[in-house]
Amino acid sequence: MTTSQRPIVLCVDDEVRSLETLERTLDEEFDVLTANSADLALELLESHDVQVILCDQRMPDRTGVELLTEVRDRWPQVARLILSGYTDSEDIIKGLNEAGILQYITKPWHPESLLMIIRSACRMCALQSENALLNMEMRLTEEQAEQQVSEKKAHLRNSFQLEEIKRHAQSPLNKVCDQVSKIAPYDVSVLITGPSGAGKELFARALHYNSLRSDRPFVVENCGAMPDELLASELFGHKKGSFTGAITDHVGLFEQADGGTIFLDEIGEISPAFQVKLLRVLQEREIRRLGEQQRRKVNVRVVASTNRDLEEEVRAGRFRQDLYFRLAEVTLELPALSRRTIDIPVLANSFLQTAMHQFDKPVKGFSEEAIACMKRYSWPGNVRELQNEVRRMLVMCEGEWLTADLLNPRVLRAAPGGEDEDIDMFAGLEGTLKEKVELLEKRILRETLIRHRWNKSSASLELGLSRVGLRSKLERYELEKSGDSETSKQH
Repeated sequence: MTTSQRPIVLCVDDEVRSLETLERTLDEEFDVLTANSADLALELLESHDVQVILCDQRMPDRTGVELLTEVRDRWPQVARLILSGYTDSEDIIKGLNEAGILQYITKPWHPESLLMIIRSACRMCALQSENALLNMEMRLTEEQAEQQVSEKKAHLRNSFQLEEIKRHAQSPLNKVCDQVSKIAPYDVSVLITGPSGAGKELFARALHYNSLRSDRPFVVENCGAMPDELLASELFGHKKGSFTGAITDHVGLFEQADGGTIFLDEIGEISPAFQVKLLRVLQEREIRRLGEQQRRKVNVRVVASTNRDLEEEVRAGRFRQDLYFRLAEVTLELPALSRRTIDIPVLANSFLQTAMHQFDKPVKGFSEEAIACMKRYSWPGNVRELQNEVRRMLVMCEGEWLTADLLNPRVLRAAPGGEDEDIDMFAGLEGTLKEKVELLEKRILRETLIRHRWNKSSASLELGLSRVGLRSKLERYELEKSGDSETSKQH
């Protein structure tokens, strides 16, 4: 098909002089094609990229409306104009209804007026083409967006597969993971217990992404220290004007999670009054927005977590027994990090890989001594505290290895066996006064030597000892460096 830099206008008329006049008028701005019959016009349309067709209404073989009706069917993108010396209303109506003409031009026509009409028709044709391209682009973009969403969902599902949870091959978490794999496919409420920072949200997500609801939303709400009205608004939604500051309607998290899972963190912190509201929602499977009478059905799986002993809270009358049984159809208990020290090297190296990528700061790994110190510490902040410590060490590191001297002093002061529950150098001291003093002196010596990277001259200077005196104490307490600065990647 022939194309042109300028818009192509096809003029159709059985009178040769009329065609010549039209061509002279238009050829300064447009590429003009002429046809003295409908058949010739159709041939030109098949071989040229025509933008506008200007057709006389009364021709011997067929009328302009009949020709433009066929043009509309075969080349709908072409702008169609009728030119006629007659003003028959029936012709005009047929032209509009059947041929979909853009404009009906009467003879005699004025050159400037005709040029303006043709320019407008060409502009309309160009806009239609652009609109068609944009629609195609929008369809492509929609497909791309759907593909991206699908890929992200797949990535999330893969990220929270149980085998992706970082742990040692003999980790105590294996038992918890086995429980998750058994209960995830079933729509039962799950209560996850364990100390703060132990990974309760991680396992809540694992429950969701290993369930039949994995393609639906997973939403999180921390219920701790939140006023009842605000918590009700967040979970159940509110209507505009229902309370001061409610300037728009708000969809609550239960509605947002419809078909999926809602994770209620720190559920043990909610007030007795709110416990009643939540119990009704769980029983009836419906919510009512604040300020609204209409009740809305919701289909959600509820996973809750707490660091409290809810059974004790029930016995003490601080937590409703019926709500507890609604939430705890199945209970998962996560052990503290101090009860699974075998996982510390695996977790530390995993956190290190993530931090190196985030900070764009590569190192070779941890020294054996650093790992040994981390395993001695009790980690009261659990996994979250360990992650923060690894990030801090990487930021402070100036060499190729993360060595023990980069650790926080409270980690260095840890007693063997994780006895430093109060992060206190006096924790775990037992025996006679002489034995306690010796144990305390041993801890001080070890912590000081680690900070000085086992430089005995620097350590003896800080401690006010001679090198001979320091060496004597090291031999007495059998203190020596845990290992050379070698990697412990596979601990």
